[in-house]
Amino acid sequence: MANYRYAARDQNGQMQNGVIEAGSETTAADLLSRRLLIPLQIELIPDKSAPWWQMSLSQPKVGLMELIVFARQMYSLMRAGIPIIRAIRGLADSTASKALKLVLSDLADQLEKGRNLSVAMASHPKVFNRLIVSIVHVGENTGRLDDAFSQLSDYFEQEMETRKQIKQATRYPMFVLLAIVAAMVILNLFVIPQFANMFARFNAELPWATQVLLATSNFFINYWPFLLLSLLVATVALYRYLHTPNGSYRWSKLKLRLPIMGDIINRATLGRYARSFSLMLRAGVPLTSALSLVAEAVDNDFMAEKIREMRRNIERGESLVRVSGQSNLFTPLVMQMLAVGEETGQVDDMLQEVALFYEREVAFDLKSLTAKIEPILIVIVAVMVLILALGIFTPMWDMLNAYKKGS
Repeated sequence: MANYRYAARDQNGQMQNGVIEAGSETTAADLLSRRLLIPLQIELIPDKSAPWWQMSLSQPKVGLMELIVFARQMYSLMRAGIPIIRAIRGLADSTASKALKLVLSDLADQLEKGRNLSVAMASHPKVFNRLIVSIVHVGENTGRLDDAFSQLSDYFEQEMETRKQIKQATRYPMFVLLAIVAAMVILNLFVIPQFANMFARFNAELPWATQVLLATSNFFINYWPFLLLSLLVATVALYRYLHTPNGSYRWSKLKLRLPIMGDIINRATLGRYARSFSLMLRAGVPLTSALSLVAEAVDNDFMAEKIREMRRNIERGESLVRVSGQSNLFTPLVMQMLAVGEETGQVDDMLQEVALFYEREVAFDLKSLTAKIEPILIVIVAVMVLILALGIFTPMWDMLNAYKKGS
């Protein structure tokens, strides 16, 4: 069992804070509900009895591919009836990932001390998020741990596929933008100064485009250390701001409104919401608890707040379809599918269909993303070439004409 710090409201609306012992955050929420408390926040209290070196190593970086392999192997081992401690020890010995080996060894140690697997996983929140822990917890309580890992592996594989599609679609635009930035730096530091020396020797009257190019080049040459330092400071400041609650919320909201990419991010996030929500309901997690966990799984603070608002409205007695419509997150077609699911008692199946619907749309949009971005990139390159032509070749033609007239 682990200790959880909670904040909740009682029947009179008064805030209540304290510590509760439970096997997982979902269990803690259920215990608080039985005490007629509405949980607002539940967080695991780290085990202070663990040595400092173990605590420092307890949050290693484990990739999504490693989680897929782990979930698939655990599913096979559980189906074969292998004892859980023996299975995890075997995976720790066979894995090539040092980070995962540390995590699995710690899980086996905690299991030998009498802890449940879900509680042991909860001590590694950067590797196993609350959604994973809750699915495993439900699998433990129902005796279907193999099904829990099967569902998790399918979820991880779909997440991996979506990430691959996004990377593949954005690789070409990012390469072109980096090439443009590199070209601008090289032109301003090395190419334009050579033309500036030539123009200075002829003492020619320069057009406005040339003056702008020379001024920009001089600024780069004279102040490049300050530009580099300013860029570094701005990057660090922006990074720190985006990791504050307010900054993360604003950036999450802005991402959904970006031109071209905003709709894709929105659909991908909604697909993740529908798939994880379906996964939680199929595992038997209560509706309100599932929404709390899904709010974290979407990885978007703005949408997470909308989902938490949906959960609060459901706790007041409203239906899932009604609160989904109030959130303004879903299209009419998706709302119709949710209504059918609620009416037939198959919300999890309908959410699965919603997830597939959004994932198909995201896949189609990503395939056409390059075609949408290419004209913008062509315009940027054309503007650069035009400025260079006006700024460099125009004075050269003027000097050539003046030379012909003088001769």
